[in-house]
Amino acid sequence: MTDRQSIDREGVLLAAEALVRDRGPSALTMRKLAAELGAAVTAIYWHVGNREALLDELVQRTVREMGQIEARGSDPAARAESVALALRRKLRARPHLIALVHERGLTEVMMLPAQRALVHEAHAAGLRGAAAAEAVRVLQFHVVGFVLVERNRERAPRQRPGEPELWGAETAEQDPALAAALAGAPDPERLFELSTRALIASLWPRPVVGGQDGFRQGFPPPME
Repeated sequence: MTDRQSIDREGVLLAAEALVRDRGPSALTMRKLAAELGAAVTAIYWHVGNREALLDELVQRTVREMGQIEARGSDPAARAESVALALRRKLRARPHLIALVHERGLTEVMMLPAQRALVHEAHAAGLRGAAAAEAVRVLQFHVVGFVLVERNRERAPRQRPGEPELWGAETAEQDPALAAALAGAPDPERLFELSTRALIASLWPRPVVGGQDGFRQGFPPPME
């Protein structure tokens, strides 16, 4: 076994984070962690304390990592969309760690940086007060709800009948392209982008064409 000088606190935290991320909190025991690192259990305790202290540190790391969202784009609506896309990616990448944060009552703290980024873009678009708050919350609820639906679909047992059987001959006669599309597997990436853009378009003022500082409310032109 490796002694405590051969590992450091950051290495222990990274290994613990990987265990929880890949296998869930129940997989994290001090013995398993020591085996992963090739270290003595006493060395793990020396660096990070007991299991609860280690879990608390993983929660704090997750909260900090979720706060590292940078808005990108040429206008407030595009930047708001980039925040939503980044938030979904981060939530999807660490479901077990997110669950730990939620169990410790820190979900609102974790979501605050993304919420502040959306508030900034709402203000940049000219929204104020209740309208800005509503736009931010709608988008935030959309992201979280979409991720929950994705997770539930992934964990659901095989459905009988499945979508191909449900969209059968009758629908195919009326609209064969629709039947073929609905019988196929959904594309979550595209669905999320389409739904996010539609929400932002309905709530975020868009720059007036040809104007410098003005904004107008409304949906973008239909997609071709």
